[in-house]
Amino acid sequence: MMSFYLISAMVIFGFMTLLYFHQQKTKNATSVDMYWALGIGIQTALIAWMSNGDVVRRLVISILVGAWSLRLASHLYFDRVLKGEEDGRYARFRKELSSLAFFGLYMAQAVLVFLLPLTFLGAFNNSVAFPSSLDILALALWGGSIFGEYTADRQLARFRANPSNRGKTCRDGLWKYSRHPNYFFEWLIWCAYIPLSIGSSQFFVALLGPGLLLFLLLKVSGVPPTEAQALVSRGDDYRDYQKTTSVFVPWFSKEKKS
Repeated sequence: MMSFYLISAMVIFGFMTLLYFHQQKTKNATSVDMYWALGIGIQTALIAWMSNGDVVRRLVISILVGAWSLRLASHLYFDRVLKGEEDGRYARFRKELSSLAFFGLYMAQAVLVFLLPLTFLGAFNNSVAFPSSLDILALALWGGSIFGEYTADRQLARFRANPSNRGKTCRDGLWKYSRHPNYFFEWLIWCAYIPLSIGSSQFFVALLGPGLLLFLLLKVSGVPPTEAQALVSRGDDYRDYQKTTSVFVPWFSKEKKS
């Protein structure tokens, strides 16, 4: 098992290094997020194959993570990569960071591809026969969260597709209740895997994904750079949005203070 993790780490870090050198030529780092999503799906399937828990449980979780991976990767490909323009966050990082620090961003992505699939170790080594009542709860939470993230992504895409909305902030649908509903539902998807691990002696590792992702979304690579870019591109309109709308958990809008 240790040799598997060593080899997978070498492949993951090697691939991210190649991506880094590729973006040095293209000056576009947008594709790294797409490959990050695909990498997690592949790594998860490999860990499932190497584990010893209930076969049906391992298969179901692999399918769930695979579906999440393909949905997110395809969304990123069609919504960002295919457009050929670099994501605003990476464009800003390119201006502000040294080459070494920018390389560090790619290595950080590699670390996540390696670490996040470990979230499923408890579930993959869970011998409890699938499905239990907790499993049904987990599937319902996963399905609702995937639908919520998909809905938020489509609402934002429709808003951006209208040329008259250029320079404005999306307040349609879920975006009326949260400044980052896509991030919220992404985090909730990972919470859905916790009940699937109950009954395993490795249950505690199921907290790794939700805990790490929540920290990254709120403090590092999610909300902070996204909002910094939004303030640059939308100015006072986004400042007003910040004053009235919940940052993460969808909630009712507040009245703007004068």
